[in-house]
Amino acid sequence: MTADKASLADAGPAARDVRKGRKYDQVIAGAQEVFMRDGFEGASVDEIARNAGVSKATLYSYFPDKRLLFMECACAQCNAQADEALLSIDFARPPEQVLPIAGHKLLGFMLSDNGQNIFRICVAEADRFPELGRRFYESGPMMVRRALGSYLEVARQRGEIVADDLTLAADQFAELCKADLWVKLMFGIQTEFSPEERSRIVDGALQTFMARYGAK
Repeated sequence: MTADKASLADAGPAARDVRKGRKYDQVIAGAQEVFMRDGFEGASVDEIARNAGVSKATLYSYFPDKRLLFMECACAQCNAQADEALLSIDFARPPEQVLPIAGHKLLGFMLSDNGQNIFRICVAEADRFPELGRRFYESGPMMVRRALGSYLEVARQRGEIVADDLTLAADQFAELCKADLWVKLMFGIQTEFSPEERSRIVDGALQTFMARYGAK
């Protein structure tokens, strides 16, 4: 391992405090592009600094730990995805219209290169850096769960959904949207999925969900 990579990858716990500053967003944006293209291991300090338009000294001043930089990038991306999912939820519309849109958003992120990279690094580094998985969960899945749960509460009040545990219902819908395709992707059986394949999963998730929770 090079000295640069060692400085970022093996810094101690004290190095994990993020310093915000005027070039913070610039560093994050540049690093996200490199991580998405090259992956965690393949991303070099020189390339990240070059792509972000900052010196390595500036990069080190913000992120002495490469995993911390990746974690910030991952959480920023998850926050953006969660915000997009929130904006796509129209609380005035019925579940048959809202859930397919939310399902496609969820599935699209899970099947994306960035979504895969985030998931894999969280699993790979879970033992050494358990906070990585926790922050990923809090910035992505937990926010989506809350958004879906809030919508389902409104739908329940209108008599469109019948459920005692809305958190469980929201989790179940999200899991239904991963059926078949997620497993194939993780095991390398298939890496590209057509719009028809995605719609088959989301449509099936909606039908199954409404059969269980839809008002009769």
